[in-house]
Amino acid sequence: MDFTPDRRHFLGVAAGAAALTPFGLADPAAGRPLGAPAPARRATRGSFGPVKQIKAGVLNVGYAEAGPANGRPVILMHGFPYDIHSYVDVAPLLAAAGYRVIVPYFRGYGTTRFLSAETPRNADQAAFALDIVALMDALHIRKAILAGYDWGSRTADIIAALWPHRCRALVSVTGYLITNLAANLEPLPPMAENAWWYQYYFATERGVTGLTRYRYDFGRFVWKFNSPTWNFSEETYQRTAAAFDNPDYVPIVIGNYRWRLSLAPSEPEYADLERVLQRAPAISVPAITIDGRDDPFTPAGSGSAYRSRFTGPYDHREFGVGHNVPQEDPEGFAQAVIDADRLAVSG
Repeated sequence: MDFTPDRRHFLGVAAGAAALTPFGLADPAAGRPLGAPAPARRATRGSFGPVKQIKAGVLNVGYAEAGPANGRPVILMHGFPYDIHSYVDVAPLLAAAGYRVIVPYFRGYGTTRFLSAETPRNADQAAFALDIVALMDALHIRKAILAGYDWGSRTADIIAALWPHRCRALVSVTGYLITNLAANLEPLPPMAENAWWYQYYFATERGVTGLTRYRYDFGRFVWKFNSPTWNFSEETYQRTAAAFDNPDYVPIVIGNYRWRLSLAPSEPEYADLERVLQRAPAISVPAITIDGRDDPFTPAGSGSAYRSRFTGPYDHREFGVGHNVPQEDPEGFAQAVIDADRLAVSG
């Protein structure tokens, strides 16, 4: 999970955005309006084909792919504690619209593995962004639409901010998620801190043992808290929980959350990138941000809390779902990707 009101974004002024006319999926006039609750749906619908593997940077990356090989590339990125199956119903919608869809496992998840046992299991925010850029290079993708939630939003935001020439358009759930380490040292009101108990748990060796021993129970508990209105099945959860069997899952998760609280050192190899990221760079690429109204970590204010960080063509949407937006409302998420692409054309 990846939102605290004062820690990971900088307040901006509210600004309106003209509503976009969706295209590529069902006419909204004939279905639910944007922002309406997602329709009731079966917990498990789609499936990916065989997971592919490719050497990229320090990793052998596992990823799912859908759509025509010559389609416009879209890279969809998951969060914690989730995996590529957050997009199992989004990918075929985008593939049917002609996009080449790439859905990678992050370091520490699923079939993604480090190429060398000697490589440090770094978990700084910049490491994940560099992993995706390396994956794009390995797949000969010069520029892609980037979309994500949770850890995936942060990674997409970083790439869009640091290397805008690699990002055609952006879809970012919960808006601007680039971590500011100084802001993360500031306490929140007790009620807000309560939701983040696991960050402090992970700061202890007891937390390391607990995540190792109870990783599946932990993930299920977090899913239910994150998405109180999503009635996912045990089959749906177990399909994702298999990704937690990765041998680097615990060190990556623990390392990332400790890094965010400045309890683990920032790695020197990312120092130049972090100096830029700690200044909260604006994102100039065409962007659509999404908030889930039932997400306990979504800021109030229709995206106004982070609006000023997006300086290019922009739209904001609210869906009647929880934290795992693409899996809870795949149609709405896919439409946002298509409309972000349209923003890139019109912008």
